[in-house]
Amino acid sequence: MISAPTRSDFYPPIEPYQTARLVLDDVHTMYYEQSGNPHGVPVLFLHGGPGAGASASHRQFFDPAFYRIVIFDQRGAGRSTPLGELVDNTTPLLIDDIERLREKLGISRWVVFGGSWGSTLALAYAESHPNRVMALVLRGIFLCQQSEIDWFLYGLKNIFPEAWRKFAGHLPEHERNNILKAYYALITDPDPAVHIPAARAWSVYEGSCSSLIPNEMIVANFGSDRVALGLARMESHYFMNDIFLPENYLLDNIGRIRHIPTTIVQGRYDVVCPIVSADDLARAFPEAEYHIINDAGHSAFEPGTRAKLIGTMERLKSRFG
Repeated sequence: MISAPTRSDFYPPIEPYQTARLVLDDVHTMYYEQSGNPHGVPVLFLHGGPGAGASASHRQFFDPAFYRIVIFDQRGAGRSTPLGELVDNTTPLLIDDIERLREKLGISRWVVFGGSWGSTLALAYAESHPNRVMALVLRGIFLCQQSEIDWFLYGLKNIFPEAWRKFAGHLPEHERNNILKAYYALITDPDPAVHIPAARAWSVYEGSCSSLIPNEMIVANFGSDRVALGLARMESHYFMNDIFLPENYLLDNIGRIRHIPTTIVQGRYDVVCPIVSADDLARAFPEAEYHIINDAGHSAFEPGTRAKLIGTMERLKSRFG
């Protein structure tokens, strides 16, 4: 038996050994990359948002000598094209995209690692294709419930009133009783002079609330055009359409995946995806390991959350090595 490693810090930056594009349909083309060990245990990283896209730092959660690290940008996000495209962009299609990528890469089964919206998509994918998932590592749980969307749009003002005032203040006062509808109209306006400031206001709002201690680097990343346009357009689109899943779908179908080794990591003070959702998931899924990080908010990069995620991937090496 291999003893559990104690590593808790990021691995050094690495470059992919493959970057490529996969045509999904007449509209969408996926960016994907592989790094680490081409013959290692496959791990799929699912980014948040929807629409946030992946970054080079996401490779650093995984031991590149052990894992075959697969990262892609979801429809409308990051380096996938067209950026911010809403046509043919739904949760079931994202699940199909993951399967197409798995088949393209000749992978039979993989570890699926996702946080925030990535946890949503990881659960939805695993429930659709449980025989393709070796293990789940989930962070910052989002279950697609209307109460979670309402909290994001209105409840955050109880914790981050100054960030919420800037967010709501981008709208005329008479439109603030339906923030989602009003923002969606601005973000989908064809005029860049309208949709870019609205997208940036939405995205910076989320970034400003994502860490326990204010983090200017996170906020700056959320304010960049690529992240802001992808995130704001995708999130408002998915929220307007109830995430393209029936209410309570993920919990109602948890029985399909209770045999899959699963770890849940949740910041106690995560206000973007409040801990009540992780608690609901842990109670519905008692077989899962559930770790509460008492000095963390939403971001995967906060020290305690980062350490637990990396430590979890280290422990999985003894299971699959």
